[in-house]
Amino acid sequence: MRTRWRYVLAGAAVLLLAGCSGGTSADSARSAVAPAQRQEQGAAPKQGNAQASVPEPGATDRKLARSARLELTTPKTDEVVSRAKAIATGAGGYAGQESATDDSASLTLAVPAEKLDGVLEQLGGLGQVKRREISAQDVTSQVVDVDARLATQRASVERIRALLAKAQSVSEIASVESELTSRQATLESLERQQASLAGKVAMATVSLSVTKQAAAAAEETGGFLAGLSGGWDAFVVFCSGLVRVLGVLLPFLIAFGIPAGAVFWWLRRRKARPAE
Repeated sequence: MRTRWRYVLAGAAVLLLAGCSGGTSADSARSAVAPAQRQEQGAAPKQGNAQASVPEPGATDRKLARSARLELTTPKTDEVVSRAKAIATGAGGYAGQESATDDSASLTLAVPAEKLDGVLEQLGGLGQVKRREISAQDVTSQVVDVDARLATQRASVERIRALLAKAQSVSEIASVESELTSRQATLESLERQQASLAGKVAMATVSLSVTKQAAAAAEETGGFLAGLSGGWDAFVVFCSGLVRVLGVLLPFLIAFGIPAGAVFWWLRRRKARPAE
């Protein structure tokens, strides 16, 4: 009987030890998984913060690409083009594409966006304004999108560089370098887009057209000098007409005038003889 109870107690002890070891194994598994879960949970808020750090288009200052078109008429197109270049340079800008003919000229100017209105006022004073247009394109969403993609692509390139540093075999190095080249090309393309958008926002474009015009009629018809000039022109016209008439009559005067004069002289001489 005592032997039987000893077997029973031994079995219970074995079951108790098995349960304890099972609990310990479960605790070890949980302790091994916990750091990974904590790492994932710690990474989740960072990802959320990264998404929150990308500003919405409505929450940022508007990014506007401004441009203008100005058409002028002036008696001196060359002078206006030269002064327009000086105005753009004085404002911190520069002159771009230019074309000119005898009666017209066109010029593209780039000036700081915040000085566009003042530059247009100065350009308008160079001649008579026939047309003036100002437009603004909102590129805020494009700027935000390119900035976010650029940050993501830079992080991707850094990860590939880290893998390249750990690569050991030739095949691994070749594969990682190929991927790195591809991602760097994408990164450079995004950087060019970012620079282009920044340039459009910072500098405004002015398309200037200049057309030559004649002097005003009111200036030609007013005052003593204008009257004297008109009288002289009329006298010249009269003299030129008279000379033309004389030129037309001269052959007839030669053909008929000389014989008629000879006959008249002969008749007068004949009448004078009986009196003598």
